[in-house]
Amino acid sequence: MSEPGVLLTARAMVLHDLAARGFNDPVMVTVVEDAVAERQWWLDQWPDGAEHIAGLVAQDVQDRLFDDQIRWPRCTACDDLNDHELRIEPELGPDPHWVCERAGIIVAPLGHLT
Repeated sequence: MSEPGVLLTARAMVLHDLAARGFNDPVMVTVVEDAVAERQWWLDQWPDGAEHIAGLVAQDVQDRLFDDQIRWPRCTACDDLNDHELRIEPELGPDPHWVCERAGIIVAPLGHLT
Protein backbone atom coordinates (compact mmCIF):
# COMPACT_ATOMS: atom_id res chain seq x y z
CA MET A 1 0.00 0.00 0.00
CA SER A 2 1.26 3.51 -0.77
CA GLU A 3 2.35 5.85 2.00
CA PRO A 4 -0.78 8.04 1.72
CA GLY A 5 -2.92 4.89 1.68
CA VAL A 6 -1.29 3.56 4.84
CA LEU A 7 -1.84 6.84 6.64
CA LEU A 8 -5.44 7.18 5.46
CA THR A 9 -6.20 3.62 6.53
CA ALA A 10 -4.69 4.24 9.97
CA ARG A 11 -6.72 7.46 10.26
CA ALA A 12 -9.95 5.66 9.34
CA MET A 13 -9.33 2.81 11.79
CA VAL A 14 -8.64 5.11 14.73
CA LEU A 15 -11.57 7.40 13.89
CA HIS A 16 -13.87 4.37 13.79
CA ASP A 17 -12.75 3.23 17.23
CA LEU A 18 -13.08 6.74 18.66
CA ALA A 19 -16.64 6.99 17.30
CA ALA A 20 -17.49 3.50 18.59
CA ARG A 21 -16.78 4.72 22.11
CA GLY A 22 -18.47 8.11 21.78
CA PHE A 23 -15.40 10.24 21.05
CA ASN A 24 -16.46 11.52 17.64
CA ASP A 25 -16.14 15.26 17.89
CA PRO A 26 -13.96 17.84 16.12
CA VAL A 27 -11.39 17.91 18.93
CA MET A 28 -10.80 14.16 18.59
CA VAL A 29 -10.53 14.43 14.81
CA THR A 30 -7.85 17.08 15.29
CA VAL A 31 -5.95 14.79 17.67
CA VAL A 32 -6.02 12.03 15.04
CA GLU A 33 -5.01 14.41 12.25
CA ASP A 34 -2.04 15.62 14.30
CA ALA A 35 -0.94 12.04 15.03
CA VAL A 36 -1.20 11.08 11.35
CA ALA A 37 0.78 14.16 10.28
CA GLU A 38 3.55 13.37 12.75
CA ARG A 39 3.71 9.75 11.61
CA GLN A 40 4.18 10.95 8.02
CA TRP A 41 7.71 12.00 8.95
CA TRP A 42 8.34 8.64 10.62
CA LEU A 43 7.10 6.81 7.53
CA ASP A 44 9.26 9.00 5.27
CA GLN A 45 12.30 7.94 7.31
CA TRP A 46 11.38 4.25 7.42
CA PRO A 47 9.14 3.28 4.46
CA ASP A 48 9.51 -0.41 5.33
CA GLY A 49 7.70 0.33 8.60
CA ALA A 50 4.36 0.93 6.88
CA GLU A 51 2.81 -2.14 8.51
CA HIS A 52 3.36 -0.53 11.92
CA ILE A 53 1.69 2.81 11.21
CA ALA A 54 -1.89 1.99 12.24
CA GLY A 55 -0.90 0.74 15.68
CA LEU A 56 1.47 3.65 16.20
CA VAL A 57 -1.20 6.21 15.32
CA ALA A 58 -3.62 4.54 17.74
CA GLN A 59 -0.97 4.61 20.49
CA ASP A 60 -0.19 8.26 19.74
CA VAL A 61 -3.86 9.22 20.05
CA GLN A 62 -4.24 7.17 23.23
CA ASP A 63 -1.16 8.82 24.75
CA ARG A 64 -2.38 12.33 23.90
CA LEU A 65 -5.76 11.64 25.43
CA PHE A 66 -4.16 10.14 28.51
CA ASP A 67 -2.08 13.32 28.89
CA ASP A 68 -5.43 15.15 29.05
CA GLN A 69 -6.62 12.61 31.64
CA ILE A 70 -8.95 10.86 29.19
CA ARG A 71 -8.93 7.08 29.23
CA TRP A 72 -9.66 5.72 25.78
CA PRO A 73 -10.81 3.21 24.89
CA ARG A 74 -12.23 2.07 28.19
CA CYS A 75 -12.48 -1.65 28.63
CA THR A 76 -16.01 -3.02 28.63
CA ALA A 77 -14.97 -6.59 27.86
CA CYS A 78 -13.93 -7.97 31.23
CA ASP A 79 -15.39 -8.34 34.70
CA ASP A 80 -13.01 -5.85 36.36
CA LEU A 81 -15.21 -2.96 37.53
CA ASN A 82 -12.27 -0.58 38.01
CA ASP A 83 -11.89 1.82 35.09
CA HIS A 84 -9.09 0.81 32.79
CA GLU A 85 -8.32 1.19 29.12
CA LEU A 86 -7.51 -1.23 26.38
CA ARG A 87 -4.00 -1.29 24.94
CA ILE A 88 -2.70 -1.89 21.43
CA GLU A 89 -0.72 -5.07 20.80
CA PRO A 90 1.73 -5.64 19.40
CA GLU A 91 3.33 -2.37 20.39
CA LEU A 92 5.22 -2.38 17.13
CA GLY A 93 3.98 -4.79 14.54
CA PRO A 94 1.41 -5.63 11.93
CA ASP A 95 -2.26 -6.39 12.59
CA PRO A 96 -2.70 -4.31 15.76
CA HIS A 97 -5.52 -5.22 18.08
CA TRP A 98 -7.01 -3.94 21.32
CA VAL A 99 -6.42 -6.07 24.40
CA CYS A 100 -7.47 -5.95 28.01
CA GLU A 101 -4.19 -6.45 29.81
CA ARG A 102 -5.96 -7.09 33.13
CA ALA A 103 -7.95 -10.03 31.83
CA GLY A 104 -5.45 -11.04 29.16
CA ILE A 105 -8.05 -11.07 26.39
CA ILE A 106 -8.11 -9.78 22.83
CA VAL A 107 -11.10 -7.47 22.47
CA ALA A 108 -11.03 -6.42 18.80
CA PRO A 109 -8.73 -5.63 15.90
CA LEU A 110 -7.89 -1.95 15.54
CA GLY A 111 -10.72 -0.32 13.62
CA HIS A 112 -13.33 -2.81 14.84
CA LEU A 113 -14.35 -1.67 18.33
CA THR A 114 -18.06 -1.70 19.02
